[in-house]
Amino acid sequence: MFFSWGWSFILMTLDGNQIGQSFMHNVNLVFHEAGHVIFRPFGEFMTVLGGSLGQLLMPTIVMIALLWRNADNFGASLGLWWLAQSLMDLAPYIADARAGRLLLLGGVTGREMPHMHDWHNILSTVGCLQLDQRIAAAVDMCGQLLMLLGLAWGGYILLLQYRNR
Repeated sequence: MFFSWGWSFILMTLDGNQIGQSFMHNVNLVFHEAGHVIFRPFGEFMTVLGGSLGQLLMPTIVMIALLWRNADNFGASLGLWWLAQSLMDLAPYIADARAGRLLLLGGVTGREMPHMHDWHNILSTVGCLQLDQRIAAAVDMCGQLLMLLGLAWGGYILLLQYRNR
């Protein structure tokens, strides 16, 4: 299941935000919004960035906890899968920083209210708004590579378990 689901994520393009229609987007969204609250004590920039950090930190924490605390390599491979998917989930949002076409949680687009678009704010603040497409493509590619790594790791664990039965 994770292989076919992961492969479908890898085949999705940044255009049209197909990944934003997936079940996993809703899972990631909870941690994205929580990240804004968690990082609020660290100032305005970190509050905005905190959404994306929260979305990436949760699968990272799950992966590390499963690996080190429980010695669950297979579970950790699924945590890596989730981290990869979360990166791919962020990529269309980053790519939309200048265009502002995506519908945001408040029911408006970034074009209508640019101050509500996290990645418009982040990239504007650091002077990289013109690089939104390149950054999004790099984040998406990193997600794809980590997805393949997570799938290979999990597949290897399953192969070892099959041989040892």
